[in-house]
Amino acid sequence: MRAVIQRVSEASVVSDGVLTGQIGQGYLILLGVCASDTEAEARRLADKILKLRIFADAQGKTNLSILDVEGEFLVVSQFTLYADCRKGNRPSFTNAGPADHANALYEYFVSLLRESGRKVDTGVFGADMKVSLLNDGPFTIVLDTEELSR
Repeated sequence: MRAVIQRVSEASVVSDGVLTGQIGQGYLILLGVCASDTEAEARRLADKILKLRIFADAQGKTNLSILDVEGEFLVVSQFTLYADCRKGNRPSFTNAGPADHANALYEYFVSLLRESGRKVDTGVFGADMKVSLLNDGPFTIVLDTEELSR
C-alpha cells in the first residue's frame, strides 16, 4: 500500500457535485492499493500513520501525533499512486490492485482509522473526485508498506 499524507488545516472532497467528505485540522490521505497487499499491510500503515509525530508542540518541534492534537482524517482512494512511467509517455496502472480487492482494503484501512475514535471522512471509491486542501506547512509524507517492511 502507498499513502501520501498531507498535514492540512482543512480539506474536502466532492464527487458528482456532492460534498462527500470534509475535515478541519488533520491528514488528507491519498491511498493506493496493489494486488499483493493484505490486511496486515493496511494495519501496519494505519498504525504508522496514527503514531506519526508531525504536529508541532509548544516549542514548535514536530513531537505530536494526530491523536495528540485531536485531528481528523480525510481518506481518498488513489490508484494512480501505482503509476508506472518507465516506458513511453503514458502511465501504466497494471501495478494497481483490482477494484474489488483495492476497495475492500481501502474500506478496511478506513475502519482501522475509525477505531481511533477520531473523525474519518472519505471520498467515493473509484469515482472522479475534486479534492481541495489547505496544506499546513506544507508538510507531506509518502509511506509505502513495502519500504516499511524492510
